[in-house]
Amino acid sequence: MSEPMLPDRFRSRRPRVLLLSGYDAGSHRRWREQLVNSQPDFDWEVLALAPRYFRWRIRGNALSWLDEPLLQENLDLIVATSMVDLAGLRAFHRHLATVPALLFMHENQFAYPDSGDQHASVDHQMVNLYSALAADQVAFNSEWNRASFLQGIRALLNRLPDAIPEGVTERIERRSSVLPVPIDDALFEARKHPINRDCPHLLWNHRWEYDKGPDRLQALLDHLVASGQDFRLSVVGEQFRRQPEAFEIIRARHGDRVINWGFLADRTDYDRLLRQADVVLSTALHDFQGLAMLEAMAAGCLALAPDRLAYPEYVARTGLYPSQPDDNAEEAAGAAVTLRDLLRNGRGAPVDGWRLSELQPQYRRLLTSLLVG
Repeated sequence: MSEPMLPDRFRSRRPRVLLLSGYDAGSHRRWREQLVNSQPDFDWEVLALAPRYFRWRIRGNALSWLDEPLLQENLDLIVATSMVDLAGLRAFHRHLATVPALLFMHENQFAYPDSGDQHASVDHQMVNLYSALAADQVAFNSEWNRASFLQGIRALLNRLPDAIPEGVTERIERRSSVLPVPIDDALFEARKHPINRDCPHLLWNHRWEYDKGPDRLQALLDHLVASGQDFRLSVVGEQFRRQPEAFEIIRARHGDRVINWGFLADRTDYDRLLRQADVVLSTALHDFQGLAMLEAMAAGCLALAPDRLAYPEYVARTGLYPSQPDDNAEEAAGAAVTLRDLLRNGRGAPVDGWRLSELQPQYRRLLTSLLVG
C-alpha cells in the first residue's frame, strides 16, 4: 500500500500532533513513548494524567484539561487513548472540532469482567462510545478488542428506551482498524538454549489483579503437581497494595519451585527472564492484546493460553486450552493436558507481524491519511 502524500503546507514544517493519555498506566505510557520515538516525521506534544482515581479519570479528564494552554494552540492532529473523553474535549475547545482525531483503543469498557466492586453504571461505556463517534478514525490493538466493543455497543443500544439513531455501530465500524501495540525488535533474538520439556520454566507475567486469573493459575499449578508434572516457576508483573489471596497460596504451596517472584523493576532483568523461560502462560479473563505474552513469544517461549480473548489471533492452536470461564477446576485440568501435549511436540508461533519495524510504517500511514483528510 502506497503512503499518502502530506499536503503542501507541511513542506516547510512537520505536522504538529497532540497525544493525549487520559490514564497513563504502564502499557499506555510505554505505547505513547514508543509512538513518539518511532515517528520522527511528526512534531509531538504530550498531555498525560497519572494512573489513579480510575472513575474520575475516565469521566473527568476533559474537565481536568479545561484550562490547559496546549489545547488553545494550533494543532494539525490529535491522537487520544481510549480513556480520553474526546467528545467532551472537543466541546470545551471548539476549535479542536475541526482538527482530525485518532482514538487508539487499548481496551474498551464493554468487555471488562465484573470484579464485584464496580457500580452498575454505563457511564464509562458511554465515554468510550461518544469518543469513538467523535473520532475520525478508531484503531484497536486487536480484532477481539474491536469485535467486543462493537458487540457491546449493539447490546447497550438495544437496552436504551427510545430515540436511538440508526447505524451508530456501523458508523464506528466503517472508520475502525486493527493496529497492535508493537514489540521492540530487540526482543527477537535467536534462543540460546533449547526448551526444557521435562521440567519447564513456567512464566506468568501479568498484572497482579483478579482479571488476570491468579486463582486459575493456582488451580493449574496444583493440578500439575498432582499429575506429576515437574516445573519451575516465575510469577512477575505489576503489583498493587491489595492483591488477590491466590498469590499467597501459590507461594506457600509452590515456593520451592519459584525462581522469580514479584515486580522486576529493571527492564534488562525482565528481558533476560523472557529469554530464560520455556513456557509463557496466561490464565486471564481479560486481555485486549496480551503484550506480555507476545513479548515472551518473541523471545522464544512457547505460549499456553485459554482459547478466548485476543489469544487465538497469535497463539498456536496447540497452545490454546479449552476456555471454561465458569469452572476453574475444569479449565485447569484442560490447561494441564494442553501443556503436556505442548511440551511433547509443540513449537513456537511466529509473531513477526507484531515487530515495531513492521508496524511503524502502518502507524505512519494512518497518521498521514488523517492529515490528508
